[in-house]
Amino acid sequence: MKAFVGALAVAAAAAITPTAHAETPASTLVMAMNIDDIISLDPAETFELTGGEVNANVYDRITVYEPGETALSGGVAESWDVADDGHTIILHLRPGQAFHSGNPLTAADVVFSLARVIKLNKTPAFIFTQFGWTPDNVDQMVRASDDLTVELTIPEDLAPTLVLNCLAAGVGSVVDQQVAMEHETDGDLGYEWLKTNSAGSGPFSLRSWKPNETVTLEAQSSRYGTPAMERVILRHVPEPSAQRLLIEKGDADIARNLSSDQIAGLEGSQDIVIQTDPKATLIYLQVNMRDPILSEPKVREALRYLVDYQAMAESFLDGQFKVHQSFWPSGFYASLTETPFDLDVAKAKALLAEAGHADGIAVELDAFNIPPYADIAQSVQATMAEAGIDVSILQAETKAVYPKHRARNFQMILTHWSPDYLDPHSNADAFASNPDNSDEAKLAGVIAWRGAWDTPENTELTAAARQELDAAKREEMYLDLQRNLQEDSPFVFMFQQVAQAALRGNVSGFISGPSFDQVFYRDVVKN
Repeated sequence: MKAFVGALAVAAAAAITPTAHAETPASTLVMAMNIDDIISLDPAETFELTGGEVNANVYDRITVYEPGETALSGGVAESWDVADDGHTIILHLRPGQAFHSGNPLTAADVVFSLARVIKLNKTPAFIFTQFGWTPDNVDQMVRASDDLTVELTIPEDLAPTLVLNCLAAGVGSVVDQQVAMEHETDGDLGYEWLKTNSAGSGPFSLRSWKPNETVTLEAQSSRYGTPAMERVILRHVPEPSAQRLLIEKGDADIARNLSSDQIAGLEGSQDIVIQTDPKATLIYLQVNMRDPILSEPKVREALRYLVDYQAMAESFLDGQFKVHQSFWPSGFYASLTETPFDLDVAKAKALLAEAGHADGIAVELDAFNIPPYADIAQSVQATMAEAGIDVSILQAETKAVYPKHRARNFQMILTHWSPDYLDPHSNADAFASNPDNSDEAKLAGVIAWRGAWDTPENTELTAAARQELDAAKREEMYLDLQRNLQEDSPFVFMFQQVAQAALRGNVSGFISGPSFDQVFYRDVVKN
């Protein structure tokens, strides 16, 4: 609230100032956006959209997808060799790399960073534990042959392309071992310090993070050169209307979370440009399979017919989301683009009656308290009410909803998901697979586990797909998984994002790639 009030105050001051437009400093990029989802900026823990975006600009990853490229490229590792059996991968690092501290980036730092993810075992660790790495064996599985060579042993039978894609995820960020260990406390490998500080080698370093206020980054020399923007400020402005005021007055260079009607109102402006970028982010509903009513197949099927997908996509989501009803986003290898569900209240009522709930049911829905989630939740509440489902909406800040989801503490939830790496296994492993449904497993990074959905046949198919080397066969496996989840699952997949950002006319070079950790500030310039 403090940031919102501050934003309105700035906008109001600008409105009464007898000058034309305010301007941000020529060497500073100011973005008005919602940043309340940040929980930690340690790359071994970060698993939220804004935090992943920040880290993508602060840290270099082992492999990367460069903007506009569909093929994997070298990051910290410029090349690699894969053994015939796929169980050994040799990474060859770029020579001459250095961290912001001035320390050289060596194979020892890569080994430390990968092992650190496994040993800390935070939410995104599953991306690497699927290789067969554990706290007990990782020091043998990840070794430095010399200063520029790292040898990875992969115990599991996996497609090598999957392993290399995983190294492009945020947990593949390389941390300065010396700096992290200088701030180690009680054997935490620098974890507490790195939650709010940085030790990377990317185009920017983290100067400060003030929760629900700002994130400030400072430019650094990297393999991409030195950014033109000496400073980048992510300013927490949760209300789209306040963001619009700031961008119109020139107090922000980019507004990131405007509604479709606000975008429409800015189109044609001489001072503002609208940038549109396809995204891989999905919005979906999930029910908890521990709920005795919502776990019933016919009830879950009824829910899919109680969402007015098209009406939302053509009104308040227009231009920013499209209807998408499978777990892997369109525009990528192995995506299922069929949309078999429409609003059909009569069919939903019949299904509920067959399940013995003709008199209706009551459901609590957790949702983010920001657009468009609040609007989607209200639409879902209205259409479900037509079939006798009484939905009580529990709205909260993003960072408060995430922990409830990860702790299995919800009845029904409206949330989002973006792939951790651009391979269909990223989402299949989250939505279709649940290798251990026990509470003790604490598989918080697995969406199926969060909702206690345990289907061994889908888990087995997911495991087989990740091992399949034939691309055509592998694609069909992922298509089958997506159809399986459309037919029977605790998920109602609804929309895929198309991001729209408003930029001041003098700003260019802002890169907003398909996933949350492919948003880059390094090429931004002001003319």
